[in-house]
Amino acid sequence: MLLNLAKRVFVLLLCGLAANAVAHRYFFSMTDLTLNERTQSIEVIHQITAHDIENAIADAKQIHFSIAHPNYENIVRQYVEAHFQLNYQGQAIALNWIGFESNKGNIFIYQEAMFPHTLLGLKIMNSLLTEHYLKQVNTVNFYSKTIKGSLTFKRSVTMNHIAIND
Repeated sequence: MLLNLAKRVFVLLLCGLAANAVAHRYFFSMTDLTLNERTQSIEVIHQITAHDIENAIADAKQIHFSIAHPNYENIVRQYVEAHFQLNYQGQAIALNWIGFESNKGNIFIYQEAMFPHTLLGLKIMNSLLTEHYLKQVNTVNFYSKTIKGSLTFKRSVTMNHIAIND
């Protein structure tokens, strides 16, 4: 599991480096959602461009907001929890906040939840940064032993679910 997590973080870091190489004309976030059948949990890793989320929070709260803010992690946590949610069979799934790290202009956010089910039918709400950036695109990659795929979210599509044809 740790090796899998390290591989995913490495891929996300590479994507972050590639994103920083262009003149930031694209607004995106990437989320990996993995079903760990051994621990019966969902593991979630978000990658978000740091200054994009900082600008969105600063604008929404009308404050100066950067990693130097004394409540940085708590404010980012509140933002992510309000804009990324999971639901299964009509029940909200409470994601536990594991933590975050900042690396080369990106923040990586780690969450998890107990989940003794299949990913099929899992509903995802992802409106990260969509209210602030018109062209924001959020990708959720999902993985389990039986299914894998991606879902795309944007301002006009903030809800989706995992189905067999995804």
